[in-house]
Amino acid sequence: MAADTALSPTQPQGRRVLAQARFEAAILARNGEQLLVSLVLPALAMVALIASSYPALPEPRVAIVVPGVLALAVVSTAFTGQAIQTGFDRRYGVLRFLATTPVGTDGLLAGKAVAVAGVAAVQLLVLGALGLALGWRPAPLGLLTAPVTAVLGVWVFVALALLLAGLMRAEAVLAVANLVWVLLAGLGGLLLPGDTVAGLGPVVRWLPSGALGDAFRDGMTGAAVPLLQWAVLIVWGALLSLAVVRTFRWRD
Repeated sequence: MAADTALSPTQPQGRRVLAQARFEAAILARNGEQLLVSLVLPALAMVALIASSYPALPEPRVAIVVPGVLALAVVSTAFTGQAIQTGFDRRYGVLRFLATTPVGTDGLLAGKAVAVAGVAAVQLLVLGALGLALGWRPAPLGLLTAPVTAVLGVWVFVALALLLAGLMRAEAVLAVANLVWVLLAGLGGLLLPGDTVAGLGPVVRWLPSGALGDAFRDGMTGAAVPLLQWAVLIVWGALLSLAVVRTFRWRD
């Protein structure tokens, strides 16, 4: 917290937000459980799905698997990690304290979003490098669309994390966030296309998880610019952000 308490109200808000973002990013980087969920488990999922013959996927499998793993990594950091951290910060009064510092409530939330975006960028680079080592060759289109997809995904799932953390007790947030992560990874069209698991494609494509996974897959395989998926993410982001503004509580 030293980075925040050292800031003066006379300093530009952008500088205060960046200081808060550095603080939040340092917490994420030092959290062993968060690193496990956001980097180790996605990497293991990538290796296992590429090496396995189940479920049946179009060849080359790596072209479908790696984009899904990138989507999973975004959700791991933007949603699971932020929901749990924010829930416990609220319980122990950390949020209430930080809200009284020069960074303010808006700056605190903005700092969290910037921190997640920075950590997610590092994750995507590391996992992308692993994918390249395993034979993945993304389409040039994907290199242009992936940053847009990642930013929209961070926005949507940080908003969902804050909504959950602002409404529920910390212990409930811990349980629900991990359960939602498992469901989205397995059935939500995130890791694999919705049609791969029980033919859920017509439903999950309209969920933020399905839209995020499909946006990465369509862009990285060169199938199309994922305009529809981006639109779905924008709608979800706007709705969830509005819900956060109306319902977020800074103390238990």
